[in-house]
Amino acid sequence: MDITETLAIPIPEQLDSPAVPDQADLDLTTVGDFTVPDPRMKIRDVNVFYGQKQAIFDVNLDIGSNSVVAMIGPSGCGKTTLLRCLNRMNDTIDGCRVEGRVEMDDKNVYDRKMDPVLLRARVGMVFQKPNPFPKSIFDNVAYGPRIHGLVRDRTDLEEIVHTSLERAGLLDEVKDRMDQPGTGLSGGQQQRLCIARAIAVSPEVILMDEPCSALDPIATARIEELIGELRKNFSIVIVTHSMQQAARVSQRTAYFHLGYLVEVGSTKDIFTTPKHQLTEEYITGRFG
Repeated sequence: MDITETLAIPIPEQLDSPAVPDQADLDLTTVGDFTVPDPRMKIRDVNVFYGQKQAIFDVNLDIGSNSVVAMIGPSGCGKTTLLRCLNRMNDTIDGCRVEGRVEMDDKNVYDRKMDPVLLRARVGMVFQKPNPFPKSIFDNVAYGPRIHGLVRDRTDLEEIVHTSLERAGLLDEVKDRMDQPGTGLSGGQQQRLCIARAIAVSPEVILMDEPCSALDPIATARIEELIGELRKNFSIVIVTHSMQQAARVSQRTAYFHLGYLVEVGSTKDIFTTPKHQLTEEYITGRFG
């Protein structure tokens, strides 16, 4: 059975306005093996605070090489907060404090010696809403290689731009209008432009925060197809509210609830035989 079929379970009428389970009544210790044989990044005992409010609780999770891990869960469960920990985007939020370790090449990315700008070149990010720069299509993609000194001359730059657009599945659509504003593209094209911009600096990990939430079904299908292609060369972490999307694009899925990583495992297992009560109730639509 196709695992996406398990997501079409009808919700009984009495569950139209379900109550979120009380965490005091549940064991929120992570179920499943959070490790992988060849991790690209390791999250260890991570806690995140916004002022006095704790948003993430003791999360451990490996990001595998050349694979996609999907983070799912109800709104406000900490998915995006944890995602932003991986390239220190939370540094830009006043009052946000991160405890624990996020490792890449066995080095803590929160070490004082770690340059966040260089880290974000290695761990790129694609945001929920397409955000092309107010520049030409060419200059949007060329921006990263220029500021990081990755090119020697115009020929090198053109090769990187064209290769990145091709890998993002956008080159054929824009090759005759490279000098036109990126903001003039359709929503789906803008998101692929942002993906091309992210991969132009040759990152090792790509973070995607609900990259299809503002797109129509056709554009969404194109982005999902692209994710499948990109994982051959990159590790990808995607936050999504669409369980169908998580089932289609990921190899591993991590379910979050109220800041806790409740369950992690292969996507097939999570959607067909979840082990934790909360995971099962979320997958079957009883809450969330």
